[in-house]
Amino acid sequence: MMIMSKGLSKSLGLIEGFGGRGRGGLPATLAPGEETDAKRLKDKYGYNAYLSDKISLDRSIADHRPAGEIILVDDNSDDEQLKGPLEEYVNKRYPGLVKMVRNQKREGLIRARIEGWKVASGEVTGFFDAHVEFTPSWAEPVLARIKEDSRRVVLPSIDNIRHDTMELERYENSAHGFNWELWCMYISPPRQWWDEEDTSAPIRTPAMIGCSFVVHRAYFGELGLLDPGMDVYGGENIELGIRVWLCGGSMEVLPCSRVAHIARVKKPYHSNIAFHTRRNALRVAEVWMDEYKTNVYLAWNIPMENHGIDYGDISERLALRKNLQCKNFEWYLENVYPEMRRYNSTVHYGEIHNSRASHLCMDQGARENHTATLHPCHGWGPQLGRYTAEGRLYLGPLGSTGEDTRCVVDDQTSSLPQLRHCDKISDVKQKTWLFSQNESMVNGASGRCLEVVPANVDFGYQLVLQPCTGQKWIFKNTMRQQLGT
Repeated sequence: MMIMSKGLSKSLGLIEGFGGRGRGGLPATLAPGEETDAKRLKDKYGYNAYLSDKISLDRSIADHRPAGEIILVDDNSDDEQLKGPLEEYVNKRYPGLVKMVRNQKREGLIRARIEGWKVASGEVTGFFDAHVEFTPSWAEPVLARIKEDSRRVVLPSIDNIRHDTMELERYENSAHGFNWELWCMYISPPRQWWDEEDTSAPIRTPAMIGCSFVVHRAYFGELGLLDPGMDVYGGENIELGIRVWLCGGSMEVLPCSRVAHIARVKKPYHSNIAFHTRRNALRVAEVWMDEYKTNVYLAWNIPMENHGIDYGDISERLALRKNLQCKNFEWYLENVYPEMRRYNSTVHYGEIHNSRASHLCMDQGARENHTATLHPCHGWGPQLGRYTAEGRLYLGPLGSTGEDTRCVVDDQTSSLPQLRHCDKISDVKQKTWLFSQNESMVNGASGRCLEVVPANVDFGYQLVLQPCTGQKWIFKNTMRQQLGT
C-alpha cells in the first residue's frame, strides 16, 4: 500500500513507476525455411529454442500480479487540474489502481498522511511525497527487512531530482539526523557501518528526512501514527524517529532501495513555516526529551517559561509514551545518536545587551574577521549567545554533530574580543568569564572587561576589552534549572 501526499504532483507519470506493466511479445509464426532448424532445437531442448534465440535478452514481460492500491491524498488543493482532470486521468489509465482521498479542509502534511493510513488495507504501508519517483525494484529490499522484523521503519535511500532541469543527481549513502531546532539533515552513517565495509548494508538512522518511509501498517497504528496534534509540517519526522527507537523499534536507511525526490525551492504551505516548525518542535521536546528539552528552547531562543507558544494538549502523547513503556531520552542520545552535541550546562542564553547601548546586541559579525562585534538586535543565529556553568561565553547557532558556535576569548594581545573554537584554546582562563546576570563581564586571564565604546564604525559603537568601568550585560533568557554537562 503506497500513500502519496504533501500536495499532488502535476507530473502524474510518477505513478507508472509502481508495478509497471511489461510489454514485448513473440512472433506468431516462423518464416519459411525456419521450421527445420526450429524443430531440431525443439527436439534437443524441449522448447522453442530457435524462437527464444530471437528474443531480446532484456525484454520485459507483462505483469499479471494482482494490482495493489495506491492512495493519493488531496489536502484540499486549490489547483483545479488536481480535481476532475486528475480523477479522469487515473481512472482511465490505471482503472482500479489509484484511490483518491479528498480532505474537506486543509490539514497539512502530517494529518493528511494519517487520513491516507486510515483507508489503507495492505499489511505494509509506504508514505511518499507526491514529488517522488521510484527506481526499479525499490520495494523488494524494504519488504524483506520488514518481513524479518515488523518493528522496523525502513527508509529508501534518497537521490535528488534537480528542480530546474529535472536531472537525477545521485546522493551518497547517508543516515538522517537533526539539530536542536529539529530541522532534519543528512549525516554520515555510523562508524560500525563503515567498519563492515558493505555499502549495501542497512544504515542505522536516528530519524528521517520524511519524504519517504515504509512501515508495517498494524505496528504503525500501535506506535501511535504521526502525532495528529502537530500542525502543517515540520518535526513529525524527527518525532517519529525518536519514538520508534525509544519504544522498542528501529529505523534504517536501505542503500539497495532508492527513490528520487525533487528538491523544491518553495513549499506550498503557510508562508511562515518556521512558526509551525517551532511549535511542533516544542511539542516534541515536552513529550519525549525529558531534561534535554532545554536544548530545543535554547536553539529556538525561546524562554523556558511564559513564551506564549501554544503547542497544544500533549496529555494523550504522554499517555502513549507511558503505555508503550518507552525509554528515556538520555538512552536515545547514548545509544542511537551519540554524535549529537549537548548544551545542558547553559545558564543564560539568547541576545546579549549592554547597558551602554541596549539597542545593539553582541554578534558574530563576519566570520572571516574572527572578532565579536555589535549589531542591531534580531535574535537569530549570529546573535545566539550562551553563557555556561564553566564560565564559557559562546556566540552563534547551535551545532548538532559539529561545533558551529565559537568562544569569545581575550588573547591578552588585542583590544578586540576574539572568536575562536573553544577546544583549540589551551589557556583555560582566556576563555573563562566571570559573570552574573546584569553584572560586568570580566575575563579570567586578563581581568579586563568586555565593554562597548563610541566609535566611527557601523552602528556607532564598538565591542572592546578594557579596564572595567562598571558596564553591565544581560542575556535575554535564563534556564530555569541547571543540569550537569
